[in-house]
Amino acid sequence: MKRSDVDYTDRAVDRAGRKSNLSMFMVMLGFTFFSASMWVGQQLAAGLDWWGFVWALLLGGLILAAYTGSLGFIGAESGLSLDMLARRSFGTKGSYLPSAMISFTQIGWFGVGLAMFAIPVAKELMGLDVTPDHMPWQGYLLVAIAGVLMTASAYYGIKSLTIISYIAVPAVAILGTVAMILAVKRGDMGLVEQFAQGSKDLGIIAGAGLVVGSFVSGGTATPNFTRFAKSARVGLWTTVIAFFIGNSLMFLFGAVSSIYVGGNDIFEVMLNLNLFYLAVLVLGLNIWTTNDNALYSGGLGLSNIFGFSKKTMVIISGIIGTVAAVWLYWNFCDWLNVLNCTLPPVGIILILHYFMNRKAYADDTVPEKKVNWWAVAGVVIGAVVANLVKWGFPAINGMAVAAVCFLIGQKVSK
Repeated sequence: MKRSDVDYTDRAVDRAGRKSNLSMFMVMLGFTFFSASMWVGQQLAAGLDWWGFVWALLLGGLILAAYTGSLGFIGAESGLSLDMLARRSFGTKGSYLPSAMISFTQIGWFGVGLAMFAIPVAKELMGLDVTPDHMPWQGYLLVAIAGVLMTASAYYGIKSLTIISYIAVPAVAILGTVAMILAVKRGDMGLVEQFAQGSKDLGIIAGAGLVVGSFVSGGTATPNFTRFAKSARVGLWTTVIAFFIGNSLMFLFGAVSSIYVGGNDIFEVMLNLNLFYLAVLVLGLNIWTTNDNALYSGGLGLSNIFGFSKKTMVIISGIIGTVAAVWLYWNFCDWLNVLNCTLPPVGIILILHYFMNRKAYADDTVPEKKVNWWAVAGVVIGAVVANLVKWGFPAINGMAVAAVCFLIGQKVSK
């Protein structure tokens, strides 16, 4: 492996490659800043009163923090990416399944994110008529420009991701919060009273399920970033705090947008306040911080499968996501939500295998297999259960089944 590979594509990150605590916090916080989470905030505001909203955030946030925090700890302690961890738990060839799943899902969300920027800007600021059947050329130009910029930051790797996060995180957090406060002040009622309006037909458990589902698939890629943390403890706390703060802000932005201006994004709140150019800036930066991370994960996954460099696979992934962006936005969001349930089983198997073989990981003596069929079966069965069983939390249902299947396999193998 060349020393110029600053992204440690197929080896553990050494001491020289570790980043500062603040850098890790900014990267992880930026990862959670995603406009699609605001859609969930809109759903929560429609179905819950204020205290129901708060309890759903806390309960869902705890579950999400436990899952992503465990993966963050593992990534930081081992220095390994999700795909390198999968090679040890699923086998060298078996790891192609989780790598393909994370790549497919993250490239899909990358494309959706591009359209989530281009379509509102084309409609609201350029006055263009955009429908599922028609997208003016100016809209495609916006998609292409955003695609090139976001692909470039993923291409240059963790250093570029860190720079973007340092710029975007404070800007989105500060400007979004100010816009939210101004919207509440201009409203006829306070936040608690406004939340009480309408039919509240969503339970706290169901609301927490939406919170977990909003980012559990992206959260599975956590080791790709926390492997650059200085210690396992830093990987854990940066992930937990960032996910709590970032997700809560996104849900709150979406909720305030919904109940005060009838939208689902802080972009629409800022337009309502006549902050046009700031609205475009916040929308673009908000999407950028997650999109470059998503494409980075997609590139690592495809590199594991096809053996090409991460940079090459990032470019290919970026082209695919950019070309398909508008189609993905109008046709694929529901499918991506289905796929969200398929990744938690991968994460729980990585977690179990690591802690059951922690010393072997530390000594780099984990026995290599071509395929761990019990791990593969756990993911497949867990994904089916997560999508078909409607009781409880789909992601947790999938993880529980995958864990049982994997643990049985470990016992049988021994």
